[in-house]
Amino acid sequence: MTTQETMSPTVTEPPVGASLLAKASRQSTSSLNDTPLSRASPLPQVSGPTLDFAEVSLTLGRTTILDKVTFEVQPGSVHALVGPNGGGKSSLIKTLLGQMPHQGRLSLQWPGEPGTIGYVPQALEFDRGLPMTVDDFMAAMCQRRPAFLGLSKHYAAAIGEALERVGLQDKRKRRMGALSGGERQRVLLAQGLIPAPQLLVLDEPMSALDEAGIQVFERLLSDWRQSGITVLWIEHDLEAVGRLADRVTGLNRRVLFDATPKQALTPERLLTLFSTHPRSAV
Repeated sequence: MTTQETMSPTVTEPPVGASLLAKASRQSTSSLNDTPLSRASPLPQVSGPTLDFAEVSLTLGRTTILDKVTFEVQPGSVHALVGPNGGGKSSLIKTLLGQMPHQGRLSLQWPGEPGTIGYVPQALEFDRGLPMTVDDFMAAMCQRRPAFLGLSKHYAAAIGEALERVGLQDKRKRRMGALSGGERQRVLLAQGLIPAPQLLVLDEPMSALDEAGIQVFERLLSDWRQSGITVLWIEHDLEAVGRLADRVTGLNRRVLFDATPKQALTPERLLTLFSTHPRSAV
């Protein structure tokens, strides 16, 4: 889903063990050149914002969720956010999207007029028996006109282009309930692109993707970077983060590291990140 940015400048995963550290240290043999070709046109050049988190804190009841989180996301970069279950990653995203209160300063520095934020959630839960096609879902998510009236002419081309980018143009009339989990995740990626965002927030987009979907996602990341979109990406596949991110922040209630993938994804730092649970009462 996408939201038009209007805010002022001050506005359960599985446990991770030694196997994750080993995975992070392996070199990948895949290449973006192996991804399926897309007939979609190149993305237009945009200027994504800078994200500045300055001592952002969040408490729920007597539990500290975020403790003076401070880091910066550079414009036009792919910035990964990694950490254990319950470490505050999704809460930080909800804070960014204005869904949770916080202390501290969270600013979006746009190069010009405030732009559009695209958001791709982790998963999609719905009644698979609903007679909702891919087109129906995209219409419901991307336009104000009721979905049962079909696609409006204003959004039809953009929806077709987005589905083309994720390789689902030929499944537009397929029921959502008949799609595989990976295909539904690709539909979520497509809806996050309408209207075209300058900031894209991704909450574990690879969690349900199959191999073909992963190749599509990796190509999309490359396209977003080249077009200048700022991407904030929550991810648990550390091997993918090591290959695809420009910078990595390790979050477990507080920031434990913020560095390039080569500097961040060392066994020592990951062991500290995933074996420490710094919870405290306030």
